[in-house]
Amino acid sequence: MEMEKILSVEDLNVKFHLRGKTLHAIRNLSMDLYKGETLAIVGESGSGKSVLNKNFIGLLDGNGFISGGKINYYGMDSTPVVDLAQFKEDKDWLKIRGKEVSMILQDPMTSLNPLKTIGAQIGEAIRIHQNLKGADLKKAVISLLEEVGIEDAANRYSQYPHEFSGGMRQRVVIAIAVACQPKILICDEPTTALDVTIQAQILDLLKELKNRFFLTIIFITHDLGVVANVADRVAVMYAGDIVEVGLSEEVFYDPRHPYTWALLSSLPQLGIKGQELYSIKGTPPNLFMPVEGDAFAVRNPQALEIDHLESPPYFEITPTHKAKTWLLDPRAPKVEPPEYIKNIRGVGRR
Repeated sequence: MEMEKILSVEDLNVKFHLRGKTLHAIRNLSMDLYKGETLAIVGESGSGKSVLNKNFIGLLDGNGFISGGKINYYGMDSTPVVDLAQFKEDKDWLKIRGKEVSMILQDPMTSLNPLKTIGAQIGEAIRIHQNLKGADLKKAVISLLEEVGIEDAANRYSQYPHEFSGGMRQRVVIAIAVACQPKILICDEPTTALDVTIQAQILDLLKELKNRFFLTIIFITHDLGVVANVADRVAVMYAGDIVEVGLSEEVFYDPRHPYTWALLSSLPQLGIKGQELYSIKGTPPNLFMPVEGDAFAVRNPQALEIDHLESPPYFEITPTHKAKTWLLDPRAPKVEPPEYIKNIRGVGRR
């Protein structure tokens, strides 16, 4: 059965004006998001993961702008498709933000107002979009606190963020994000600030809420261990573009882009006792300057001559798996993946 698109990005370009220069943060990026899936977007810090997703909810910084491309959203009940790239004013985004697309940020303490009670902060979103007031509003907030696993919710309703632990604050932020039952939930590294035990609880909660509210989730992370637990599909991002995308199992056990090889090789669990952990040499390209060829070429020990001259197109590996690398061109020499990747494949087959 063919999956139904809920969001489709076409040749998106996002730039920032910084100190008299222009930074090309998102470069001709295209991607599809399918209804009901969890898509993980992975990559190093600075690869453009958060910048990309801020365009889906109208939270791009003031010095940033879309210089080209489309963001087609198919989730509105009143119209078949809306191009979010055309939205310029806050009044346009009020129809989308919270109700259609919502976002969980990585640090709950900076997401919550320390001067307002938890009940007031969750209630604000419900009041705006569901028009509830008084006792009905309070009842809805308490119910939502219980839904996200806050014990003694009726008493917690009147407390302030500093009276909650880090894990509980993240549950409150999740409650705010799902308060209006959005169709798309963007999770921007929501477990980074939490310890491992609480991380697992938050991931389990997100899975429960996805099923309960029929959510489509975009999960932004640099932790590939987290990805393996939550994602249906994985998109690997580098220098403002998606270089490989496929089903989670395909990207983990049969990666094809050298950058994906490098990311997976950097996993500490693949290290061999007594040997130095693998690290990716060099630094990402300077996006203040035009990128020539494959952006990863200068860091790629398997780079071909053409990688330095011409940007590769997507090559299809399976109907659900594709990558932007000249190594997949039928004319390219056969290049074996690193030993680390062969080890992952071995684990996947057992």
